Amino acid sequence: MRMVRWAVIASVAVVACGAVYAFRDDIGQKLGFSAPANATATAASPAGAAQPPGRRGRANPGGAVPVVVTTVTPKSLPVVIEAVGTVQAIVSIQIKPRIDSQIVKVNVAEGALVKEGDLLFQLDDRTLKAQLGQIEAQIRKDQSQLVQARRDVQRTEELLGKGAGTMVNRDTASTALKAAEAQLEADEANRASVLTSLTYTEIKAPVSGRIGSIAFKAGAIVRQSDNSTTAVLATINQVDPIFVSFAIPQVLLPDLRAAMAKGEVKVNAIVNDDLKQSGAMAFIENSVDPNTGTVTAKARIANANEGLWPGQFVRAEVILGVEPEALSLPSAAVLLGPTGPYVFVIKDNVAELRPIEIKRTQHGDTIIGKGVRPGEVVVVDGQLRLVNGATVAPRAAAGEQPKPASPPPPRG
Repeated sequence: MRMVRWAVIASVAVVACGAVYAFRDDIGQKLGFSAPANATATAASPAGAAQPPGRRGRANPGGAVPVVVTTVTPKSLPVVIEAVGTVQAIVSIQIKPRIDSQIVKVNVAEGALVKEGDLLFQLDDRTLKAQLGQIEAQIRKDQSQLVQARRDVQRTEELLGKGAGTMVNRDTASTALKAAEAQLEADEANRASVLTSLTYTEIKAPVSGRIGSIAFKAGAIVRQSDNSTTAVLATINQVDPIFVSFAIPQVLLPDLRAAMAKGEVKVNAIVNDDLKQSGAMAFIENSVDPNTGTVTAKARIANANEGLWPGQFVRAEVILGVEPEALSLPSAAVLLGPTGPYVFVIKDNVAELRPIEIKRTQHGDTIIGKGVRPGEVVVVDGQLRLVNGATVAPRAAAGEQPKPASPPPPRG
């Protein structure tokens, strides 16, 4: 009995499903689920087929589409290369001792701004001054002996001329004179060496700049032979002027070199919207990095206010020149399709999909090479709802004068 019951239920289900399928259109209309009659035709229309994937649909699904438009107007725009730059000190010097001694006094605070020649550290100079005293005493002795040797030579010459002396005595006196002169020269050289070492006891700033952390304080022992990084007394970075280093694609290298050949190339170092400092290109590296396909360039930036700091990341703008008749659009107006970028151009309140060629993008604008002409109206907002041939209700972008409305068609 159970098998018979299941067989009956299955038969009834098959009959019910067949009836629903046979009368599906009538049931769909009564329930309000029927598809638009022209959906298939619209999808197969030439206008729909012209859209990129995701842009196909009905030309007028619910009347005119409200959009914001702008007029393409030629204007003078700078030709700018944008890159991420790193601030670098033009000169960065590590201060190390040149003699073995002890720090007596530190005359500078950590992080201070120093000028070239400022006294930074004083080392113990007592031993060197004692050596200098000994050498100067020896020099005075040498000078006295030299005077005596010259008198001896003169005396032997006089005796030899009178026939009372011998040539041996004269030669001996001459040799003693030369030895005294040589001894004086050697002691004077020793004095110069000690005087030079004495200058090393006063460590002065070799350049003007900002000093960093001071690793050694008064009383610390410093050694010339210690070449480790911990032996550095302090580091001075020159901060005015300063370098901004950045990398540009190798395809832009000819344009940059051509601009530099004409004259000074301006570079802006931008920290934020409120801080921008200007300078000029300093040099281009003599080789292209084969791993990245970029070349390193550096700009020299005036930095009296110390707005740029070594190691800081900034946005670098290299201004190669000015394009007098550039056609630019807000970057939001440009869409990307399978065949490349495109925009919607409005003619008689009808949207036309127009492929374009892009020269470059800068400051939120896209400079157009081909695809649009001056005076044409382009959609900048609302284009995501558009398809080729759609009717639109245009509205001028903020700050622009609205375009005159299209005249109504004549009545028959």
